[in-house]
Amino acid sequence: MIAVIDYDSGNLTSVSSALKFLKADFFVTKKPEDLSRADKVIFPGVGEAVQAMGNLNKSGMGEALKAYAAGGKPFLGICMGSQILFDHSEERDADCLGILPGKVLRFPSDMGMKIPQIGWNTVDFKDDPLTKGLSEEDSFYFVHSYYISPATDDLVLGKSEYGIPFTAAVRKDNVWATQFHPEKSGKPGLKILDNFINL
Repeated sequence: MIAVIDYDSGNLTSVSSALKFLKADFFVTKKPEDLSRADKVIFPGVGEAVQAMGNLNKSGMGEALKAYAAGGKPFLGICMGSQILFDHSEERDADCLGILPGKVLRFPSDMGMKIPQIGWNTVDFKDDPLTKGLSEEDSFYFVHSYYISPATDDLVLGKSEYGIPFTAAVRKDNVWATQFHPEKSGKPGLKILDNFINL
């Protein structure tokens, strides 16, 4: 059973639709105590880091997610849900969950590209159970002005480029995170979610 986290910052409709299509067993929750009955967690998100962290801290879900990730069960962060897994974000100088070591940086304003990046982009992945069955030509849907910057290169699962090279996916043990939206990325994104379901 997968818990999809609702903290008033999540892209819940698209994630739920994708999981229904894949016939996954899941439930959506705002309650920290519900994580005890979850075999896996999906932590989606859109919006702004300070507001998201405020919602998580107020509800107690932030501490619950830290404990869950430390427990070794599969955990997937998506977009904003990937960014606030890290220590700190440049977005309004936000302190984040610190589940993964590193920070979140804003795309440089002088790189000659429109910010935010909105649209499709390829990702160069490492071999991993989450990315099994994907090809180099597959594209994924991004909407972001900030990008994740892991503290060490061994956390990088996938890289992309938008004006500058940036990390598009990470993994540390049982925790995976994608800057792109797999639930909005057609067949390749559904493949990632299906791989996660079947971990």
